[in-house]
Amino acid sequence: MKIKKGFVLRQLLGEYVVTGEGLERVNFNKIISLNSTAAYLWEKVQDKDFSVEDLSRLLTDKYEVSEETALEDSRKLADSWKEAGLIDE
Repeated sequence: MKIKKGFVLRQLLGEYVVTGEGLERVNFNKIISLNSTAAYLWEKVQDKDFSVEDLSRLLTDKYEVSEETALEDSRKLADSWKEAGLIDE
């Protein structure tokens, strides 16, 4: 997987949001917001190929979380990014 070109993580008023760099990418009907953990993962994999397992490993390296929980959470996050059209497989 890889984050699509043109999407940028920004911090606005203490909230993390993903925005498109060009007006053609802006969809004002849907704003993509990320919590601090998802933003951490985004920053770590931006401009890189990654897998669900890579996301999981990043979680277990930084946080006290079991491998099973990290893998499940990583799958859910990757699925939500796919659904939102933020990543390519």
